[in-house]
Amino acid sequence: MIEFKHVSKTYPNGTKGLSDVNLQIQQGEFVGIIGLSGAGKSTLIRTINRMIDITDGQLIVDDIDVSKLSGASLRKFRRKIGMIFQSFNLVTRATAIKNVLTSNVPDMSFGKVLLGLFSKEQKLDALSALDKVGILDKAYIRCDQLSGGQQQRVALARTLNQNPSIILADEPVAALDPVTAAQVMSDFKRINNDMNITILINIHHVDLALSYAKRIIGIRAGEIVYDGPTSQVTQEVLDSIYNGTAVPQAGGC
Repeated sequence: MIEFKHVSKTYPNGTKGLSDVNLQIQQGEFVGIIGLSGAGKSTLIRTINRMIDITDGQLIVDDIDVSKLSGASLRKFRRKIGMIFQSFNLVTRATAIKNVLTSNVPDMSFGKVLLGLFSKEQKLDALSALDKVGILDKAYIRCDQLSGGQQQRVALARTLNQNPSIILADEPVAALDPVTAAQVMSDFKRINNDMNITILINIHHVDLALSYAKRIIGIRAGEIVYDGPTSQVTQEVLDSIYNGTAVPQAGGC
């Protein structure tokens, strides 16, 4: 479970990223986070793996106080949290399987990493991860020869190869065309259903969030203004998130 307890984040320039956020996210939930640019969506998900430190409050992930982690304990904690970015963050001149195998690097000796000595088991696991996102046939093709959607699937396979319990996705389909974006969102939904991985997606495309996520968190100026089932999101709710109009708060999931 992920639990935000009165969490706030103030950046050095005085900007409020988050303001007194209280949330509980259960294992296996698929959550879409929506709001205006600069509302705090990226800040919210990046506090979970300590890419961003909170200023006040307490953030608990699987009974671990995230703010108290450092060094080896923080690195170990992050191994269970996958991160997907808009820009894919791949080594584009390397093959798809080599990119997936990079998720093994933190657990390997320097010598093996330097020489690229991955075990047969690691290679089979990487191929399995590519198969789970439907691009096993692209395993030995360089990523700069793949489409944007295929590259994002490689990034997702790399994350799956970590065996995460949580996946954080920061605008994962923003750079994709509508058809490909829907396909990638379908991959997230299938992985959530089949593997019970908690998925939090920060997304600008409201229609995709409503089509694929089971729960919606709406954020405005660092504050949670809606938290409830996707089925309860009305135009009035969207107006409260994007235009600041008042609407009764839905019950959290």
